[in-house]
Amino acid sequence: MKFRKILVPVVGVLLIAGAYRAYGWPGVALVAGALLMFLLLHFNRTMQVLRRAANRPIGSVASAVMLNAKLHAGQTLLHVIALTRALGELRSPKDEQPEHYRWTDAGGSYVDTEFQDGKLRSWTLTRPQAAESSDAA
Repeated sequence: MKFRKILVPVVGVLLIAGAYRAYGWPGVALVAGALLMFLLLHFNRTMQVLRRAANRPIGSVASAVMLNAKLHAGQTLLHVIALTRALGELRSPKDEQPEHYRWTDAGGSYVDTEFQDGKLRSWTLTRPQAAESSDAA
């Protein structure tokens, strides 16, 4: 994660320097415009995901089982919020790593997730006991 924070700006500077060397100031304008467009697209996607999540209760999801099926290690917190269309219920102390979030559906099933540096590391699906005993009968 820390390597990426350094790598992305360095690559941007190298692209601008290469554009200046190859095409002069018009090249710098083209590359800077492309980088700005990329940043604006990313910002727009983030705002859209958060706008959708703002209209739902914190920690709610339509189906915890379907969420469990769609999760995989390495997903970002933003991607999980986009899947659930709701912010997760924070279960760990604020600003402490790893972060634990929970999403619960109407049936009482819930998915507990663990994020390390904004990336999904592990998750568990828990179903209510009453549902399990009625399935056995």
